[in-house]
Amino acid sequence: MKFHQRNGSLLFLRDLIKPGETVVLVTPIDSSAPKGRMIMPQVKAIRDILDGDAISVVCKESELKDALKSLKFDPSLVVTDSQVFSKIAADVPENVLFTSFSILSIRQKGDLREMVMSILAVKDLKAGDRVLIAESCSHHPTEDDIGRVKLPDWLNAHVGGGLKIETVPGCEYPDDLSQYKLVVHCGACTLNRKEMFRRQSIPAKAGVPMTNYGVLISYLHGVFPRALKPFPEIYRLFENKTAKKDISARKRSAKSTEI
Repeated sequence: MKFHQRNGSLLFLRDLIKPGETVVLVTPIDSSAPKGRMIMPQVKAIRDILDGDAISVVCKESELKDALKSLKFDPSLVVTDSQVFSKIAADVPENVLFTSFSILSIRQKGDLREMVMSILAVKDLKAGDRVLIAESCSHHPTEDDIGRVKLPDWLNAHVGGGLKIETVPGCEYPDDLSQYKLVVHCGACTLNRKEMFRRQSIPAKAGVPMTNYGVLISYLHGVFPRALKPFPEIYRLFENKTAKKDISARKRSAKSTEI
């Protein structure tokens, strides 16, 4: 599997907006939210919007409809926590671009293109396959922890159950990655670009596809690839690859029918 150290952006989202534009940030407050503060990607987003001379509007998912109605014009971008993707997709007009903090974070620090292309591996998962969920930090898991509870539940529901899902926190992977069909990495909010590229290159060398929390959740919740539209180059690459894959599948099917 080839891995290219490109596609990372030194900016979080400022290159996606223009001065004077409005960005809506959807930040759920649940049991996994840190008490009295916001998580790092949310803070980064606010700072990048301010540095870009744009306007940030911050709300919870339950207030999004009212926030959008209060604006004179549609926002240029809506950024949400990945866990509420499906609700946000229903509330955000089709003409408004939206994505997640996790996708923006991995775009800034890693190769988002490879994370997106690896999502195709999810279609081939079946009962008995092993999946590794990689957290870049050690934290105290909550009862509805994203990496240990929600993602495994969503993945198993998508596949029909029977996946063998493991979670590994911290800096290192298990010694043998070849036993896994997919690696799912967190948003890497505690990592720098060098470390994220290192972590992304290891599964690539083992021939194991690796995607990201936000990319995977958007796929499992039916809003993929809409969440990629803020990144047109990557969106087009994925659309072209899936189109070619569909054509190849139809050709194989036609040949088998002839036989």
